[in-house]
Amino acid sequence: MSRRRSLGRLTAGAVAAGLFLAACGSPGSSSSETTPAGTAAASASAGAATGEPIKVGIVTSLSGPLQSYGQMYLDAFQVGLDYATNGTDAVNGRPIQVSTADDAGDPAKATTAATDFIGQGYKIIGGSASSGIGLQLAPLAAENQVLFISGPAATDGLTGANKYTFRSGRQTYQDIQTAASFIGDLQGKKVTIFAQDSAFGQANVAAASAVFGAEGATVTPLLVPANATDLVPFAKQAADADADLLFVAWAGTNATQMWEALGQQGAFDGTTVVTGLDIKPTHTVFTPVADKLSLLAHYFDGATDNPVEQAMVAGLAKSGKTQDLFSPDGFNAALMVVRAAQESPDDVNGMITALQGWEFQGPKGTMTIRAEDHAMLQPMFQTKLVDTNGTLTPELVKELAPADTAPPVKQFP
Repeated sequence: MSRRRSLGRLTAGAVAAGLFLAACGSPGSSSSETTPAGTAAASASAGAATGEPIKVGIVTSLSGPLQSYGQMYLDAFQVGLDYATNGTDAVNGRPIQVSTADDAGDPAKATTAATDFIGQGYKIIGGSASSGIGLQLAPLAAENQVLFISGPAATDGLTGANKYTFRSGRQTYQDIQTAASFIGDLQGKKVTIFAQDSAFGQANVAAASAVFGAEGATVTPLLVPANATDLVPFAKQAADADADLLFVAWAGTNATQMWEALGQQGAFDGTTVVTGLDIKPTHTVFTPVADKLSLLAHYFDGATDNPVEQAMVAGLAKSGKTQDLFSPDGFNAALMVVRAAQESPDDVNGMITALQGWEFQGPKGTMTIRAEDHAMLQPMFQTKLVDTNGTLTPELVKELAPADTAPPVKQFP
């Protein structure tokens, strides 16, 4: 993996590693103040970084089924770190040392990598693309009293897991609330949840049951084994359920086969199908059914247009890349790391205080880290796919305010 510069060899344990140096001064503001990203950095000294490094370990999927998610997170993290520090490459004269480890989607590998980083003195761990991995690292962070900023992992279980665990992206409840916004009165309606039998799928079932069930719907889960290769029997069950709403929650490399199977079995006949918009390369999968789908979106190219997003897009373009679904997660994580490092570089409890209640501008707009349980309150989007010169392109239907999808407050254990 390429880096803008190499500053020497890292210690063992990081499968892929690099160093980033960033500089900024203390913003001198309370945790609840709205902070435009990069503002604090602009007021910082641009002197050489000569102090003790602030170590950040990113454990994410750089291979395996969620490789594309992990890579786009990491690409945007790099851009966000540069942006948050105005390219001055230090926090109050101290270099930020960022190392990456590939978990390959394996919780055991992730735990080993995170444990190794912690043993080397890293006080900040981030990056989880997999919900299952995030749920493994959260208690590890609490046990070792280090800051954990999870990435694209959507499971609701990370919110309120412990005071050491934060997230830089959305959670499943917010997805479900966005899906619910497409539907009218659910009283007496039948809802089928079609998902993989994984932490991600189970989280969707739990959240959908809570949201749709509270509105009077009967919710039936249809969980597909994560290692299933023949999806036709499961697609037939989904079609035969004859639900009023079929909510599809799917993550991984076999999405094409899944949609083909649902289409072949007539699952789109006579029911409303809602699913989440995935990364750009998957959009062609929807070609036969694009006009039949209602799509919820965490983020997409065209969802927003603000100065922070423009900076993210420009930064990615420098390396020949474009923004996609989980780019804001990586960018936000970098802003959070810089915030924590500015306010309390050596004390994790101080980092936690600095992040709790923090409201800032990210690529999606106004983001708020809820102090009570560290939920990330943020805009969500309704979208549809339209044919633009033969290419399916997301088009914004509606932006939902953060309060519209805010999950219930949880208490730390």
